[in-house]
Amino acid sequence: MSATTAPEPMESLPVRSTGTPVVLDRREGPFGEVVLRERGEHFEIIANGCFLMDTSDGRSERLLIDVALASLPADRTAPSVLIGGLGVGFSLVRAAEEKRWGRIVVVEREQAIVDWHREGPLDRISGAALAEPRAGILHTDLVAHLRTTTERYDALCLDIDNGPGWTVTESNESLYSPAGLTHCHDRLNPGGVLAVWSAQPSPAFEAALRNAGFSGVRTEEVAVARGVPDVVHLALRAG
Repeated sequence: MSATTAPEPMESLPVRSTGTPVVLDRREGPFGEVVLRERGEHFEIIANGCFLMDTSDGRSERLLIDVALASLPADRTAPSVLIGGLGVGFSLVRAAEEKRWGRIVVVEREQAIVDWHREGPLDRISGAALAEPRAGILHTDLVAHLRTTTERYDALCLDIDNGPGWTVTESNESLYSPAGLTHCHDRLNPGGVLAVWSAQPSPAFEAALRNAGFSGVRTEEVAVARGVPDVVHLALRAG
């Protein structure tokens, strides 16, 4: 646990809302089925029958953005950030709230998720952020974008699937492979930061980051009500 991230007392940690979920939308896309459900006052996203995320917490998704910005040189003005995965919108909203960020690009491959934010129930979370002139969405696959684009960013904040140790969609595994991490390294400006969300700590992934040429590798943890903590893996491209 980093000294900069103190855990909240366990009794104050939010737990997932209870009650019978109501399916709001169900889509069959190129990567399988995605479902938006409402459970009480919260929303849930399910992919191929596997729970991905909900709106009951969001601390680790916000941490993903906060620690990336804090890791950049203090004199870097209007740094650009690529957010990999729109999800329920917490990371996008956090980035839009921080005026120091310059260009904010969100890459999301599921058209259904984009629609839920732009014209569906998740608009109540992300509507103001998407109206920000600095923010935009690219509807494309993150792995393909990192492999083919010539753009560079000051920060890559990646939150797709459940992290390097447990992927729901097989094709996402390549993001955490040596080749995938090389693409991430190449897409960063000198001194840039890679931040990767994960549902559990992974010493093996930390080693993979070092092997890919990153420095300053560390892990920030967020305690959860039950089980292992959510984490953000951080790594820097040398300046």
